[in-house]
Amino acid sequence: MIRNASFSLVTLFAVPLHAQAMPGMNMPAQPAQLQPPAHDMAQMDPAMPGMDHGAMTGMAMHGALGTYTMTREASGTSWQPESAPMDGLHVMSGPWTIMVHGDATLVYDNQGGPRGATKTFSQSMLMAMASRPVGDRGTLGLRAMLSLDPLMGKSGYPLLFATGETADGKEELVDRQHPHDLFMEVSASYSYDLGRGRSLYLYGGLPGEPALGPPTFMHRVSGMDVPEAPIGHHWFDSTHITFGVLTAGYSQGPWKIEASAFKGREPDQHRWDLESPKLDSWSVRGFWNPNPNLSFQLSTGHIHSPEQLDPGKDEQRTTASISYNRPLGQGGNWATTIAWSHKDERPGPALTGWLGETSLRLKDRHILFARAEHVQEAELFGSGPLAGDIVPIAKLSAGYAYELPMGKGPARIAFGGLASAYAFPDRVKPAYGHQGVKSFMLFVRLRLAGDKSGN
Repeated sequence: MIRNASFSLVTLFAVPLHAQAMPGMNMPAQPAQLQPPAHDMAQMDPAMPGMDHGAMTGMAMHGALGTYTMTREASGTSWQPESAPMDGLHVMSGPWTIMVHGDATLVYDNQGGPRGATKTFSQSMLMAMASRPVGDRGTLGLRAMLSLDPLMGKSGYPLLFATGETADGKEELVDRQHPHDLFMEVSASYSYDLGRGRSLYLYGGLPGEPALGPPTFMHRVSGMDVPEAPIGHHWFDSTHITFGVLTAGYSQGPWKIEASAFKGREPDQHRWDLESPKLDSWSVRGFWNPNPNLSFQLSTGHIHSPEQLDPGKDEQRTTASISYNRPLGQGGNWATTIAWSHKDERPGPALTGWLGETSLRLKDRHILFARAEHVQEAELFGSGPLAGDIVPIAKLSAGYAYELPMGKGPARIAFGGLASAYAFPDRVKPAYGHQGVKSFMLFVRLRLAGDKSGN
């Protein structure tokens, strides 16, 4: 397993050595300070061909899907608060603006109780984004996101009360979090500037992320430092890897409305391949960012046959979320997300999930994070007297990480851990043991984060 983690780290940092780091990418969130599009910059002083655009920290980069700042864009086509930090490497190559970021984490996982287990595993993500102007008003965007999570094995890692997907195509994963696919996103987009802060855009991915739910947990600033997935992952953002997505949207100032057609079936147990596309599901989503520190989201979608092992069941999912971000200066930041989801299975029960998470970074070194969840689970028991029983589960996780730069390069290393406590009905105690603190994780993480040594 250590060899797998080393492979993850080598892959993560195999990026161009000449890349220009944008320290912290804490870019201004005021639309008036947007950097001119590349086709306008080409008309600037010709005596500046070697200008280091990556060092233009006084200007905010243009978003790929609209005329707002890049920091408003999160996973897929979702929005986050514009004041959110965006770490990574920035390269200008001709008309192309290129961003690269990612992380690799080595985790020791100890989940207690009769249905718990221990495991040491690595998880990783490497993402590259590129955009360029097309004509006078268009912008072409390309995005690829890869993960070596399949190296942890088809059954993923132990995570009490997590359900969803399958390891072998025969039995559902229960009390485990499935690994992500090698190809998490391969997408393209085109946006057209209508003027006066208005934009139209098209987005397609194989795989990609439809317009449903808040930004994915690994891309939310409030949750990206937590080394485990939420147990409510399949309530909020399980569609973030969807093999076949087409999204059309319109944004105007702080508002956005978008709709998607996508494949409802979740990824199968074969994690290294690309699956065939199909557009059999739909969703609509709206965002409102009233100021640089706030983002509101509301969405609903009909997901056709999401579960491979229960193909006759559809799902109507409705979500709402609020994200808040506040830069604190001197490398500090505070991010919080509150989300709600209603998962109406057809046929089947209607299940509700709540999530609240927060992350506080102090002086660019100390990271405190916490996540609280409450979900109604109906898949914990496949047989016996509790089969199909709706079980309310409450979980609270809290942790700390100490992060510091690795020399003068763009990498940062963090050492951390978290502990989790649970509350559940007495009727499941024979299977899960006592309530209270039952699990913990210790982790070491490497992340592309720009050169923050000056903070």
